[in-house]
Amino acid sequence: MRVRVRIRRKLLRGVYPVPSLLTIGGLLCGFYAIVSVYYDEYGSAAVAILVAGLLDLLDGTVARMTGSSSELGVQLDSLSDLVSFGVAPAMLVHVWAIKPWSRLGWFLEGMLPSALFVAAGAFRLARFNVQTAFLDKRYFVGLPIPAAAATIASFVLFMRDRLNFTAFGREIASREMTTATVAVMTVVLAFLMMSRIRYRSMKGIELNRAWPSSALTGMTLMVMFLAVALAARPRWVLFAAFLGFSLSGPARHLYLGVRRFLGHGEGPIREAARRPEPPGGVGPAR
Repeated sequence: MRVRVRIRRKLLRGVYPVPSLLTIGGLLCGFYAIVSVYYDEYGSAAVAILVAGLLDLLDGTVARMTGSSSELGVQLDSLSDLVSFGVAPAMLVHVWAIKPWSRLGWFLEGMLPSALFVAAGAFRLARFNVQTAFLDKRYFVGLPIPAAAATIASFVLFMRDRLNFTAFGREIASREMTTATVAVMTVVLAFLMMSRIRYRSMKGIELNRAWPSSALTGMTLMVMFLAVALAARPRWVLFAAFLGFSLSGPARHLYLGVRRFLGHGEGPIREAARRPEPPGGVGPAR
């Protein structure tokens, strides 16, 4: 009863305009992506999803830096994410790659990969809202839905709005193979979102402490390399970055499993990351 009263009081205070406007901007980007898919403008839809991801990153950062988090903002953020990173990318991959090629049977014709992606995204968002106050802030449990959507969007841009897989002017995969690849990738991303595999979060990086000069030199070289690579092959770099992050969780999980099998243990892991899902509740911040 006390929790309901507190939530009611926070809602009556109003909303914080800056993070809420950023969240609504991401929602509108998702809506624009859906409309672009309807008009067969797949490149524009992919870019809109990536812009929505940038706005999603900004609204949470602004809310934490300014102390303007609210329960209403949390729910608004989840609804926006479901549209921009759940429905929009699912429609994009279905219309762009899966729908035109229906010879692979009901698995593709029945929209199963796209439907599974939307359902997994909704489950991932609901679980995040429930668990955010109980888990280690350094890690995400399951692949975050913005990363899954960005992987799909960057793959569309990587393919240059075509279904034939081309690289350096050569066709290296047929339409059928590309369609099957998109379907499998969509299903795998859906299962990664629903899984309990942990992904590293940027929240655990301490930027307010002194770093060794070697680390600064390494980061400078990395930034320079990424800047040159983005200027030369932006679509390749974006897809490689998001795909690498999506695979980093399973790779880390496999590495820790091998260490446990060899008897080395898995290092210090907070007990909070092992707790089962609580029966209810909503996290306090984005």
